[in-house]
Amino acid sequence: QVQLVESGGGLVQTGGSLSLSCTASGRTLSPIFMGWFRQAPGKAREFVATFAWGSGATFYADSVQGRFTISRDGAKIAVYLQMNDLELEDTAIYYCAFAGTPNYNYRLTGGYDVWGQGTQVTVAS
Repeated sequence: QVQLVESGGGLVQTGGSLSLSCTASGRTLSPIFMGWFRQAPGKAREFVATFAWGSGATFYADSVQGRFTISRDGAKIAVYLQMNDLELEDTAIYYCAFAGTPNYNYRLTGGYDVWGQGTQVTVAS
């Protein structure tokens, strides 16, 4: 069983930067996809960014393209999210997600098998 442990997040002013980390432990076979979603109060969980582990391709939501960067650690199963130029609308709980089953739904929550506990990101003016 895979477990995901997240770290990072916190409070930052608009225009600032934060970084998130997520490390997989347990039966850590390489994922198909590993990335980040977020959920703002009263809203559905939405896709942020993900890594296609085999190819190394990255995918981003339009709302974060150019501001957020997802990266990975080649020595372990971990992903990182560097968030720059943060906006009020980026305030949410950010969840790490692991897809162990081949699928094409990498932008959907249903495409992922394992979730982290979530970490709060708050952007204030």
